Amino acid sequence: MSKDIKLNSSEWCDVVFEGKNKNYGAYKLRQSSSKRHIVAFLVVLVFAAFVSALPGLVSVVKNLTQSQSGPMEETFELSNIPVEQEIPEENKIKQETAPPPPPLKTTVKFVPPKIAKDEDVRDDQEMKAQDEVLETKIQISVADVKGTSDKGVDIAELREHKVIVEEKPVEEKPFVTVEQMPTFPGGEMEMQKYIANNLKYPVVAQESGIQGRVTVRFVVSKTGAIENVTVIRGIDPSCDKEAIRVVKSMPKWVPGKQNGLNVPVYFTLPIVFRLKQ
Repeated sequence: MSKDIKLNSSEWCDVVFEGKNKNYGAYKLRQSSSKRHIVAFLVVLVFAAFVSALPGLVSVVKNLTQSQSGPMEETFELSNIPVEQEIPEENKIKQETAPPPPPLKTTVKFVPPKIAKDEDVRDDQEMKAQDEVLETKIQISVADVKGTSDKGVDIAELREHKVIVEEKPVEEKPFVTVEQMPTFPGGEMEMQKYIANNLKYPVVAQESGIQGRVTVRFVVSKTGAIENVTVIRGIDPSCDKEAIRVVKSMPKWVPGKQNGLNVPVYFTLPIVFRLKQ
């Protein structure tokens, strides 16, 4: 090759595809590549020019819009706008009249004592001793300030009727689990011995061949007493009744404790009725 061949010319394309299948699509793409590059460059150039000129176009359009709309015809001052004189009903301050004073009740008038010299005090004005006051029949506690009630109340009458206020004991709800659960005196082995020695198998249940486990629930109070014994799972009325009797006959337990204090605690105990083979 004596002459120079440009890379974007058709001659260079013929050299590259010499001896090859030119009907293949790559040959046509290679021939038109220079045109596509030029078109792409022009498109990029036009887009860049449009982007650079966009701010100027926006300002021109904005000025044209303002010039066409024209200036505002009227201006309003806030001070000249009429204000409605009528105030809404909910914003009005209503003047409420004070409620009437409560009716007067009959009271006992208290007369403050006066300090005077001994020679200025008459015999009928001297303060009587307590014994003399109790012996006299004169009413000294009837109200002298008249109210709405018909008559006053004599303190002497109130003395005959004592007002007794009974305090209802606060029922403490039993715990389900505590730091230290209640225990039978001597431990679980002693409890099993007590049940075995005191449990009486009902004859009716034996003759019927009834056996199984009766689950009893009760409360060990703060003092260790057994309370509220109930059967939560039974096998026969006679066996259930016997299980309740044995639990109620138990001695006082060691009560449960929570935060170092004795508290009532629920306890569940299974009692087994088994026939001897």
